[in-house]
Amino acid sequence: MKKVLTLLLSLVMMMLVITGCGSGDAEEEAAAPQLDGKSLTVYCGAGMTDPFQEIADTFKEETGCEMNVIFANAAQIQTQINTSQEGDLFIAGSADELKPVSDSVSDSVDLVKHIPVIAVQKGNPKGIGSITDLASDDVVTIIGDPESTPIGKIAQKMFADAGIQDSVNLAATTTTAPQLTTALDAGEADAAIVWKENVKGDNVEIADVAEMEKYIKTIPAASLTTTADQDTLQAFLDFLMTEKAQDIWTSYGYELVE
Repeated sequence: MKKVLTLLLSLVMMMLVITGCGSGDAEEEAAAPQLDGKSLTVYCGAGMTDPFQEIADTFKEETGCEMNVIFANAAQIQTQINTSQEGDLFIAGSADELKPVSDSVSDSVDLVKHIPVIAVQKGNPKGIGSITDLASDDVVTIIGDPESTPIGKIAQKMFADAGIQDSVNLAATTTTAPQLTTALDAGEADAAIVWKENVKGDNVEIADVAEMEKYIKTIPAASLTTTADQDTLQAFLDFLMTEKAQDIWTSYGYELVE
């Protein structure tokens, strides 16, 4: 009996040791890398300023890595990448925005969906329920600059697809997406083609227009060939795939890529 008890006690002790080691390994795997003294330069579309700044700040807090994030419209970022030949990552409004800098992109991964909507005045007083409603004489619309913003390019395609490109009463164009709802909220227009997450303000809402679904884009994270620290870049790319980073995106109204 003593031998049996001794054997059982030994087995229990071994299990405790093994369990303890396993727990330590799990904690080590879950621990964020320590990147003090490291830095990354990231270009990001201005329309994604709020969520991406929070993501960058969270990564810096966890790892110590300095995050130099440059927010601008797509055309400005593309010019800077091509002329400076510097930087580590480009968070673009859509995959189409990577084409002008394709020679500087080594790889890209999809992050979240970028959803265009028609934003209108609170209560939708003009009764906008379709893209063609924007061609009404009494509807004033604003869009992003098609030459510098992906949301502006989408607006132009929408108008062309609906055959109303010559009928829309355009009040103005803006160089960044957030400026669109700011102008709409101020009463400068009746409608705006804008990203879903940029619809903010007490006087604006999203019109229910099912046709908009076919214009949904995907936000890519494009690694640049000019990166000087591939390991640190990879650590940030890994962080972008974590539940913590994804929760930040979704808290701002973005939808995860399925």
